Amino acid sequence: MPTTAIIVPCRLESTRFPRKLLHVIKGRPLLLWVAERIKKEAPEFPLFFAVDDTLLAEPLRRAGFEAILTGVQHQSGTDRIAEANRIVKAERVINVQADEPLVTRAQILTLAELIGGSAAMATLATPFTTAEDFSNPNQVKVVFAPGGGRALYFSRAPIPYARDRSGQVDDAWVRATPCFKHLGLYAYKADLIERFAKLPAGRYEQIEKLEQLRVLENGYDILCGVTDDPTIGVDTQEDAVKFERWLG
Repeated sequence: MPTTAIIVPCRLESTRFPRKLLHVIKGRPLLLWVAERIKKEAPEFPLFFAVDDTLLAEPLRRAGFEAILTGVQHQSGTDRIAEANRIVKAERVINVQADEPLVTRAQILTLAELIGGSAAMATLATPFTTAEDFSNPNQVKVVFAPGGGRALYFSRAPIPYARDRSGQVDDAWVRATPCFKHLGLYAYKADLIERFAKLPAGRYEQIEKLEQLRVLENGYDILCGVTDDPTIGVDTQEDAVKFERWLG
């Protein structure tokens, strides 16, 4: 039984970008770019992929990765991880999203450090640098206690709201204000994963479609670390183009 394992939740269908994990970029599906990246950046952690379809499992297994077939009914990646970890049996789990092809070693190690303490759950954020990104509902915002620490809320809306400017912000304001983008990277203690899977979907979770709000709504703390490492979360076709350009 591994002490800490990485489990990547993978869903075949995606609302904004249908079957994005199978989208081919320079001859390989996005999912394999992510798998190879994690293996390269953090080889010391056992790596598993919790998938909901054999179409995802097959390319992973052919490339030598371990795929665990999970149910199609799960409403969140954490629910899917809970099922997979009943097989893996890790004490702590790091959740790297299957659409984060630029995850770094430093990010993974930060999560491992945060979850190695008393926290039941941890995640990462990075500063926004442009007003355009800050206003984009596909880029999730997080506000948290000064100096890092406990997350207060996650939202698709631009928070904190610039009341004195009637919400009209520019790049300079965003850079000078604690405006943070939430990255889809998490770490959990195993017992929280199991409790999460049994909790009803939260009211704000259902409105915002953000699973981490279920944790806050049920009274649990989430620690939030900060990273400056560049990232490209592939949520849309345009993001896939950005990643392909990054590859050169």
